[in-house]
Amino acid sequence: KPAHQISPVALEAVKRIDAIFDIEREINGLDADARLAARQNLSLPLVNGLHDWLQEERAKLSRHNKVAKAINYMFEKRGRWQAFTAFLEDGRICLTNNAAERALRGVALGRKSWLFAGSERGGERAAAMYTLIVTAKMNDIDPQAWLADVLARLPDMPVSRIHELLPWNWKALSLPQAA
Repeated sequence: KPAHQISPVALEAVKRIDAIFDIEREINGLDADARLAARQNLSLPLVNGLHDWLQEERAKLSRHNKVAKAINYMFEKRGRWQAFTAFLEDGRICLTNNAAERALRGVALGRKSWLFAGSERGGERAAAMYTLIVTAKMNDIDPQAWLADVLARLPDMPVSRIHELLPWNWKALSLPQAA
């Protein structure tokens, strides 16, 4: 939008949120305890300031104002502000949902393809395969190598040891074992 159409309140809110993200970029890669400590020292005062500032600005705006509606969205339903600030209480929590969105990107890209699974049963099989492939990726395993090995081992595997083939337990056959 042209500068004259951007709400000064919205612009200030974005600047304040950017400052919180700047801190997150600086502490990215630290262990969970170090991130939590940095968030408590650096981010918490900014988040508290953002909360108070948003409440003050909301009181000055008409209830029909688009910015007021956005602020109301954050505070009206119980739990939204708490969900936003959960990262301040747990160093393992990411401020964004980018990782989850990246994981779902393949599903979104294949959305039209899923329409052609053939049947409900075919769709269930496709979902099961997709789950296995993504689980392998999340465990830093090449899905194609894992599936090939699992399918080769499965016929001779006793049922009591099937759990060994799950991605987080799986060990690829080394060359000497394969020979």
